[in-house]
Amino acid sequence: MENSKTTWRKVKLEEATELIIDHRGKTPKKLGGNWSVQGIPAISAKNIKEGKIVNESDIRYVSKELYEKWMPEKLESGDILLTSEAPLGELLYLKKKVGYCLSQRLFALRADKQKLNSSFLYYYLLSPRGRHELMRRISGTAAEGIRQAELRQIEIEFPEDINEQKLIASILSAFDDKIELNNKISQTLEQMAQAIFKEWFSAKDGKVPKEWRVGKLGELMVPRKEKFKKYEEWRNLKLLDLGRFPQKSLAITRYGKGEEIKTAGIGFRKGDVLFGAVRPYFHKVVIAPFNGVTNSSVFVITPKKESYYAFLVTVLFSENTINYASMSASGTKMPVLKWEDLNNMEILIPEEKVMNKFNKIVKNFYDIIVKNVEENKKLASLRDLLLPKLMSGKIKV
Repeated sequence: MENSKTTWRKVKLEEATELIIDHRGKTPKKLGGNWSVQGIPAISAKNIKEGKIVNESDIRYVSKELYEKWMPEKLESGDILLTSEAPLGELLYLKKKVGYCLSQRLFALRADKQKLNSSFLYYYLLSPRGRHELMRRISGTAAEGIRQAELRQIEIEFPEDINEQKLIASILSAFDDKIELNNKISQTLEQMAQAIFKEWFSAKDGKVPKEWRVGKLGELMVPRKEKFKKYEEWRNLKLLDLGRFPQKSLAITRYGKGEEIKTAGIGFRKGDVLFGAVRPYFHKVVIAPFNGVTNSSVFVITPKKESYYAFLVTVLFSENTINYASMSASGTKMPVLKWEDLNNMEILIPEEKVMNKFNKIVKNFYDIIVKNVEENKKLASLRDLLLPKLMSGKIKV
């Protein structure tokens, strides 16, 4: 990278933005309407996490008529969504125009295109400098957050040359683009595995092949029972708990630290299947991409034979298993599935040689998914290493 003579400017956010959308106090009732079963999605702070839309099943909707009242200024590509509290500072960069209605605890920032590249602003707000500026203007006690008046006053720094801004942003976004591509590849492989499973193991014309038999899921799997009793045994391990399981995907995108678990932890090994055992998390099934620790709300499962692996993973990830778990769980507030109930789930089991053939094909898909998770971790670490250096001008482009 060559040295640059470009000077950097320091201005208040309001001087470098064209628009700040803030509808945090609006509700359907205040606008003379109500939530709808379908229509325009109204996203809130709880739907944004680590640059992604999450908790999609919790998203509510408004009618087109109510949307027009609620959002006189529509979102555009390049806008940045920022959570104002609970928690403060989660960001989502809109690569394309979307018809979202901004609900609770959300701002939308639109950069002044003559001064500031929107992607650069996004990464600046992600950087330690940007985070510091946000956090030092926190207000409130019960739920710490930032008011619009304070948000407008945060200081941002950027090169005067907008082309240099674009170049810096493009370097950082290249990492995120590759991570997103890996995630899409993993999703495609999951879908391919399901498609092959249905093709191979669905009854043809309502007839079950003679070689198949009715058996129980427990014939194919065993629980991993590696429990850590002392805090020191698990505190330094990587943590995968239900809050970090993605929805309807075998590939994780984030993990925590074992020190977050205060009670005894359950150990898992790379390649183990982690199955959410508490409603409404039965749809959360992941493949462990590393050795780590989880808690008692998760079943840690391994196949009885290596040749069962792909068949077992695909069955556990299927809608049939999710529906069975939902019906079998017991309890009122948060129904829990017992290991014995999952163990006793009846399934059609094909010949072992067929499972082995399926394993030779589909296990490769699952291995690639794990490798993609590992590569994404490295890419994210490198991006996070470069981010503060690029945003402070320590590395010239």
